[in-house]
Amino acid sequence: MNKIVSKEYFSANVIKFEVEAPLIARSRKAGHFVMVKVGAKGERIPLTIADANILKGTITLVVQKMGVSSSKLCALNEGDYITDLVGPLGKATHIENFGTVICACGGVGTAPMLPIVAALKEAGNKVITVLAARSKDLIILEEQMKKLADEVIVMTDDGSYGNKGLVTNGVEKVINREKVDLCVTIGPAIMMKFVSLLTKKYDVPTLASLNTIMVDGTGMCGACRVSVGGKTKFVCVDGPEFDAHLVDFDEMLMRLGGYRDIEREEMEKLKCASGAF
Repeated sequence: MNKIVSKEYFSANVIKFEVEAPLIARSRKAGHFVMVKVGAKGERIPLTIADANILKGTITLVVQKMGVSSSKLCALNEGDYITDLVGPLGKATHIENFGTVICACGGVGTAPMLPIVAALKEAGNKVITVLAARSKDLIILEEQMKKLADEVIVMTDDGSYGNKGLVTNGVEKVINREKVDLCVTIGPAIMMKFVSLLTKKYDVPTLASLNTIMVDGTGMCGACRVSVGGKTKFVCVDGPEFDAHLVDFDEMLMRLGGYRDIEREEMEKLKCASGAF
């Protein structure tokens, strides 16, 4: 079991946890994730490692309360224990000096992008980060990102903060003003799909960190399968990052929506059993 050292609310539904995990803290690299389970019979959920403190022996996880499992995790407090936490898993982000890199983040995708931006800067890249969300209160980790990136562009759907528009508007603005050698995108699947379509038009190589249904996180169950370049890949062991221009996002979106009704029913049961979160 892993103790929660601190808990911080970014918004009502987005929470940052610092969790004791000394072995993971020492070995994790940018792009790695962990599998988390709350309760002996809980569901396993994948969470990308947003940060690590080797001296304290802790890792940072940012969680958006959406379904039953994430709600149970977000209900835990400082001093509580996470039942199971396994990692680091997946392949680390390939880091080298590419030149100019755009990092396009949507919502909580900003959290797993932080260590990638740090690693890209350390390798000598110029890093331009585009942070996007529906409104100002959903923009997270802006100040932390400003300390790492050469430039941070904020986009909000409703124009309540930064520039009004979508993440693609910010990405295209940068592409039109200077040469971009790589784009990395993390966020909702639909967002990554449209970032990929945009960068493909401009012939900018793009990596997407995929968020899919995972069960065991070791490649044995096949639940996280996606089609990349016409071939079946497992996100947990072959990814989570893939060439975005080769990902079949439509297939992925269809699979992600396959359990929506069941998840809704389970959330209603949880609310009835313990009260609304």
